Amino acid sequence: MRPDQLDRLHSLSRPSLHPDGWAVVAATRGDFAADAYVGQLWRVPLDGGAPRRITRGFHDTDPRVSPDGRLIAFLRQAPGGTPQLAVVAADGGEPATFTDRKLGVQEFAWLGDSGRLVFTSPVPEPGRHGTLGGVDAAAEDPRQITDLQFQLNGVGFTADRRVHVFLVDVPDPAGEPPVQPVGRAAQGLSPERRAQPAGLPEPVQLTEGDFDHHHLTAAGDVVLIVAPRHLGHDSDLGEDVYRVRLDGGQPSPLYPRDPAHVLAASHPVVTGEAVWFLAQDLGASGVAFTAANEVPYRVPLAGGPPQRLGDPATTQFLGLQPDGAATDHVLGLVFERGLGLPVRVRADGTTSRLGLPPGATVLSLTGDGHRVVAAISTPRLPAEVASLGESPTVLTDFSALLREVAEPIVPRELIATSPDGAPVHGWVLTPPGPGPHPVLLTIHGGPYWAYSDAFFDEAQVYAAAGYAVVLSNPRGSASYGAAWGRAIHHAYGTVDATDVLAFLDHALATVPTLDAERIGVQGGSYGGYLTAWLIGQTDRFRAAIVERGYLDLRSDVGASDIGWFFVPEEHGSDPAQLDAQSPTLLAGRVTTPTLVIHSEQDLRCPISQGLRYYTELKLAGVEAKLLLFPGESHELSRSGRPWHRRQRFEAILDWWRLHL
Repeated sequence: MRPDQLDRLHSLSRPSLHPDGWAVVAATRGDFAADAYVGQLWRVPLDGGAPRRITRGFHDTDPRVSPDGRLIAFLRQAPGGTPQLAVVAADGGEPATFTDRKLGVQEFAWLGDSGRLVFTSPVPEPGRHGTLGGVDAAAEDPRQITDLQFQLNGVGFTADRRVHVFLVDVPDPAGEPPVQPVGRAAQGLSPERRAQPAGLPEPVQLTEGDFDHHHLTAAGDVVLIVAPRHLGHDSDLGEDVYRVRLDGGQPSPLYPRDPAHVLAASHPVVTGEAVWFLAQDLGASGVAFTAANEVPYRVPLAGGPPQRLGDPATTQFLGLQPDGAATDHVLGLVFERGLGLPVRVRADGTTSRLGLPPGATVLSLTGDGHRVVAAISTPRLPAEVASLGESPTVLTDFSALLREVAEPIVPRELIATSPDGAPVHGWVLTPPGPGPHPVLLTIHGGPYWAYSDAFFDEAQVYAAAGYAVVLSNPRGSASYGAAWGRAIHHAYGTVDATDVLAFLDHALATVPTLDAERIGVQGGSYGGYLTAWLIGQTDRFRAAIVERGYLDLRSDVGASDIGWFFVPEEHGSDPAQLDAQSPTLLAGRVTTPTLVIHSEQDLRCPISQGLRYYTELKLAGVEAKLLLFPGESHELSRSGRPWHRRQRFEAILDWWRLHL
């Protein structure tokens, strides 16, 4: 796979099942001509028939079939616009867009009558985000900030655009479309009313206050939301499940807060008279997030203390979904050894695995009590729809567009032994041909995340260019149990560094086509941290790439959206201890040629981290280069503009071509 073939990669939404035996899914890909992401909805038969495109919008996503099966609601985004709610008849026809939210719609859910939806949308503060004509962002009033949590990567400042819940009637997609009032009809209307097409249903706001609401779900007339609506919400990470009243009254918490076990909830699901949700137990501090795995909880719909259904020391969940009208279980995704594995979770906490296509990891799933359908990835398939269970079957072939020009390289699984005996799991991708191939030691971010052998565009691009790619999950990684994840708590650059080097040495000794004399090291975020740490300790690498790095711990506090809690929780509060774990302060030891890549709008690892590190390298006489991407956040490599993602790959390959 080459950088100019990124536009052949699809990503898929969570499928939605229709009662007549088919699924609908959104397939999205980056488009170089539009320099944006484009995609439409697809109807996928479950009996093996050919999928077909059923909408033709610029960017249609997140389809949901109505409870009665008549309609499909989804989000439609025009070029340069924001996502808005749209609806189309399940048997076909032209969709009708029926919201006009200034900052777009984020999530939505059907109510049981199939005639109404609830949705979440940011509400701009008057005078901000273009609500005051003729006043652009640079001329707006100053911001007064009194909270610790005031910004978010990919969003910016948050207090002036709180996300709230709305109720809206769903129009008949076959009815008369709305029109824009002009001329005499527009006289006397406010600017807001003139800008709103006549005939659009008027949403009713159901929540208010200085809180963001997310993880929206509904069953019948029950609407649930996750939010930090508790006292002291600015100084902890706790978020609870609330029941939202359709008459607009105050949301009510589903369970009492336990001050000794502050929960960070997500993914609520209603089954009969129970609510299931995932949560991390953040302890009494409310910020003890390190390897605090999400596990299921269950609480009566009428309220009461929640019952924990899993052991966070050994189990980690990624999501929950209802399984149709079933009330004795829900569907879940367990994160193990880098893979998302589908399970049924019962009320007593026991789980049973669902059958998967060979080599698959599940990205999202849905069920109707009889069938379970998922978006999956495998080593050769970036994203497909599959049925799960006794006879798992891949139902689509969106990957054919890539295979027309590039055959994916399948990783080889290895397990190395670290010097203290710890097993380190990972993979090696080797290019075709006899070698010897130059080697890229590639380190994941997080640190509490994990590689798998599923299709990974980064590894595929590097391997296709002739490099052997070494991927491992050292201590500090997710999906191997809480103890493995907590092993580097207050100790970055210790056993994690030892583990990645042990895995590299094992790969060099095990795979004969790897060239031990030509090795580069690279990583992003925490991977950028460990890359910078390693080249401050050793000169064994020919070159390095430090991308969106977390590099200077003290200056991260306040500059990063999460720095106020992440730094003290992960590293402690002693300034000397923070400095001892900061790769920037090792720059004077570095001799390795280093490319520093950063995004100008990165609020997770702010641009100041990359700028200072690059400057310290230059002052130390190191061969260094700085590559900055305007308009991009911490998510550049995953969801940045298509052209920027392509240019990033090309710059990385140029650097390795020069040095390896």
